[in-house]
Amino acid sequence: MIFLVVIASVLIALVTIYQYQEQAKDYNKTRSERKEEQLQKNIKYVIQNTTWERTSDRLGLIFKDKIHQIADVHSVHFNIYDLDGNLVQSSRASITDFTAEKKIDTEILDELAESAEKRIVKKNKTAAGDIRNSYTYITDLKFKPIGILNLPYYEDDSFSNMELIEFLKRLALAYLLMLITAIGLAFFISKYITKSLKTISEKINQTALNKRNEKITLKNPSEELFGLIKAYNSMVDELEESAVKLATSEREQAWREMAKQVAHEIKNPLTPMRLSVQSFQRKFDPEDPNINKKVDEYSKTLIQQIDTMSSIASAFSNFAQMPAQQKETLNVVEIVKLALDIFNENYIYFSTSEKEVIAKFDRTQLIRVVNNLVKNAIQAMEGIEKPEILVGVTQDNGNVIIKVQDNGNGVTDENRSRVFEPKFTTKTSGMGLGLPMIKNIIETYRGSINFESEEGKGTTFEVIFPKE
Repeated sequence: MIFLVVIASVLIALVTIYQYQEQAKDYNKTRSERKEEQLQKNIKYVIQNTTWERTSDRLGLIFKDKIHQIADVHSVHFNIYDLDGNLVQSSRASITDFTAEKKIDTEILDELAESAEKRIVKKNKTAAGDIRNSYTYITDLKFKPIGILNLPYYEDDSFSNMELIEFLKRLALAYLLMLITAIGLAFFISKYITKSLKTISEKINQTALNKRNEKITLKNPSEELFGLIKAYNSMVDELEESAVKLATSEREQAWREMAKQVAHEIKNPLTPMRLSVQSFQRKFDPEDPNINKKVDEYSKTLIQQIDTMSSIASAFSNFAQMPAQQKETLNVVEIVKLALDIFNENYIYFSTSEKEVIAKFDRTQLIRVVNNLVKNAIQAMEGIEKPEILVGVTQDNGNVIIKVQDNGNGVTDENRSRVFEPKFTTKTSGMGLGLPMIKNIIETYRGSINFESEEGKGTTFEVIFPKE
């Protein structure tokens, strides 16, 4: 809209300038022709009433006394030439200072002679402005040419130019007001148009697969926006259906994987139990003097395998159970020390500059987090000559920070992305549920767990959670 207003103002200004120039040309042409016509009538009157012979060589005598009178009556200056183009008379006061040519160019004489109208006009540019020089024949009573009339007409466009400048000023003021109005209208119209688009844009930006998306409802939308809104609402319905199907599929897949893992882990102790029972059946002899010893060994084997199965069930139960957010106000420093008391390794060190770090957390869950991290660190010490595990507690910006650092074997680059993945483990024992479980606990308390590791040099786990 603003662009159109600017273009329109420029075009109208150009057309106005062109129109004024054309009007000025027409005005000067008409005025010069009118003065020339009046001058010719007066000259003819003088020719008709002169007592001198009406010939070319008598023109100077015929107009000697009349030329200045005619010039004063018509308020013009003119020149009279003979047929050879020589100046005969001029209305100028003095012949020494007048600007007329003393002789007409041969080209002008030839062009005048060949002209059907017996009249030609030549335009000349001077420092004073443009001059229209008209050349016409002066004839006797029988219309025979006896001389040439030259009327120089100075085109004075000063008045026209002043009018043009005044008009352009008014036009500029009018279009300035129109431009300001157009800018205001463009602003409010664009705000009105983009308001609906902004609503749609915000809804689209908020669209996500893992939440319920709201449909767009607008009152009296345009046809184009109605089509866009309809397409978006249709997409929301399809997305919701896809999310439901995906969630169902993920749950089913998770249960399948869990069932496979449980079955696999349970089968491991069942096989030796079956073999032990079968071997006991074959070798059972009530008369054997060592029967009591054998029964005792057989019982210990079964109990050991049953304990293994029980630990498997407990591990899966702990992983599957979401930790209850039973927030207790406790001293994290004391709880971490308490969690480390169960370990007998002499290379585990606890270091902190804080006497107490008060936070709200579940005591049992915090002990479980520390125990799992330290157990992982101990298991990473295999083959290390001088093992060292450093546990620290600090606080910063309302957060509690627990670090467990070891100088063990570290995590390989290919295993970094799988550290917190359920069932992933690099050990010969365990089910790979420890780190996923503590990650679950920490995130439940709006915290985070990260690690840095360098293969062959060690690993540092960092747990961060808010005090409140």
